[in-house]
Amino acid sequence: MEAARDGDGGPAGAASGSGDRGLDRLGTRLVIVRHGEAVCNAEEYIGGHDTCRGLTKRGVRQAEALAARLARTRELESASAFYTSLLPRAIETAEVIAPALGGARFVPTCSLCERHPGEADGLTWAEYADRFQRRSLPGDDPDTPLAPGGESWTEFVGRAADALLAAVDAHPGELVVVVAHGGIVDSSMISFLGIADHGRDVRLHPEHASLTEWQHAGAKWRLVRYSDSAHLLGEDGAGAESELRAPPPPWVVAEPRPDADAGSARRWPADPPADVPGQQA
Repeated sequence: MEAARDGDGGPAGAASGSGDRGLDRLGTRLVIVRHGEAVCNAEEYIGGHDTCRGLTKRGVRQAEALAARLARTRELESASAFYTSLLPRAIETAEVIAPALGGARFVPTCSLCERHPGEADGLTWAEYADRFQRRSLPGDDPDTPLAPGGESWTEFVGRAADALLAAVDAHPGELVVVVAHGGIVDSSMISFLGIADHGRDVRLHPEHASLTEWQHAGAKWRLVRYSDSAHLLGEDGAGAESELRAPPPPWVVAEPRPDADAGSARRWPADPPADVPGQQA
């Protein structure tokens, strides 16, 4: 599947000139597909525009499992708009699932890329923690750029939410499919559900090659499904799960309480561990 790559033909600004944005979105479905496992996920480094190396072998299998499901169920067959980020891991995932969407031509756009890392692009998360002396998990220090030349969490969530809304406004009453990143899924949850403090008090981690679906119902967003990854279970249940689904990273399952006492087993050491990843990617 050949991507439309001349410039940034994405949804940003597509809604300009629309009248009542709430009415425009009535009945519109938005499905966000997280890419399959990427090399930067497996090797725990920050994969931005300059250093993303696409999917791992498992990531390709995850995308293929999703494509097989979509071909069988035809649940996204009516998609009329198909967007992806510019990063290779998202484009490769889109290329795998495109035939199951009727061979739809996808439009890559930087507005749907993961958080821009600036000078942190290509650093391992251990190198990042050593150089910048912080872990920068989603929602932490929301107004501080990830690194010089990069985006803050606040800027990223705003940019991602605006891109999703523009895509929906451009296709009222239709099905819009976006192949992007965990951070884009997070931004939809934080913005559409109105989660306080930029999501600081929650830890979201959608599965690779999963589906998150929204429907606009008049004045409100309805969350139809979050991180739907049933296709990764395969025919033999737990056996396939152990191969296609990776366990969540430590920062998702072991976040300490701020008021934890000194003897708590869940308390971080004085210096945050260098091997804790800092973004969905």
